[in-house]
Amino acid sequence: MTRIFHMILMLTATILVVGCGEKIDSLNGTPQKMHNVQQLTFEGDNGEAYWSPDGQKIIFQSKRDGRGCDQIYTMNADGSDQHMVSNGLGACTCAYFTSDMSRIIFASTFGVVDSCPPRPPSRPGKYIWPQFPYEIYSANPDGSDLRKIRENPGYDAEPTVCFATNRVIFTSRVDNDLELFAMNADGSDVQRITHRLGYDGGAYFSPDGKEIVWRAWYPEDHADSLRWINNMKASLVEAVPLDVYVMNADGTNIRRLTQNGATNWAPSWHPDGEHIIFSSNMDDWRREYGAYGHNFELYYIHKNGSGLTRLTYNTTFDSFPMFSPDGKKVAFATNRDAQNPRATHVYVADWVD
Repeated sequence: MTRIFHMILMLTATILVVGCGEKIDSLNGTPQKMHNVQQLTFEGDNGEAYWSPDGQKIIFQSKRDGRGCDQIYTMNADGSDQHMVSNGLGACTCAYFTSDMSRIIFASTFGVVDSCPPRPPSRPGKYIWPQFPYEIYSANPDGSDLRKIRENPGYDAEPTVCFATNRVIFTSRVDNDLELFAMNADGSDVQRITHRLGYDGGAYFSPDGKEIVWRAWYPEDHADSLRWINNMKASLVEAVPLDVYVMNADGTNIRRLTQNGATNWAPSWHPDGEHIIFSSNMDDWRREYGAYGHNFELYYIHKNGSGLTRLTYNTTFDSFPMFSPDGKKVAFATNRDAQNPRATHVYVADWVD
């Protein structure tokens, strides 16, 4: 598996195994917020499905049609008219529409590695996430007029767009570390936001562009710091726990929302700007192994850290949740397809507050 979301799925203390699960319509008595769950993709391996500003389109990444790594696709909100919009070269990830829907933004190894990038050698007992040489591109929604908008050697990926300001936030490897940066959709006015040793990634601006939610891990001792630095030199990341953080758009007023030793990640905002939806394996502690397991569920929390609510109850991977701009639907990626439980597909559900 080469896509980023499968890589980070494995960023726990144990190798994760994907299984099948029951539908989220049976929620163990918990008040149900997600209704009318519908599967949108049925072929290939799919993930990171993100809404257009008008809520009529979804852009996502998929490995299908015999390709060895991901390309970027778009579809209508009901799953119809799925077609590839990247150029078919290299590995692609993390695609988003701009605020006026005139362009799409995504990361690709195209121009650096036009084939599927090779994976590094495995390490016994550890999952390794390679930092492929992604660069960030802009294109017309049909994939034409492809332009590189981020010039930086090494890893530049995980871009998302604020629909209120058209600012792009992304993760970039600089100073032998992974940090958050923001820029305009044409690549101008690049500004560094984070400055702490460790992993910063998967960031989203709040709907009004005034705050940022992201996932992070920071070394807590010299040994962790040294291992992180050495892994950065080798362009890889070893499995680490991740937590959800919130801060102001300029990098001030950092708040940590989770602190449970699990992998808490893929956070994004509710359109009200007050709540965050994310994925975590916090409720799948494997006592016999002393580690968290593979069962990722969706959760909902206020941006001040209160009101944590579990949304799904399954036995498999649910992640990459994103609200539609009107807050009426949630798109997410999951392995719950009983016909092909090892494939990840895009689903959508109605949201009821």
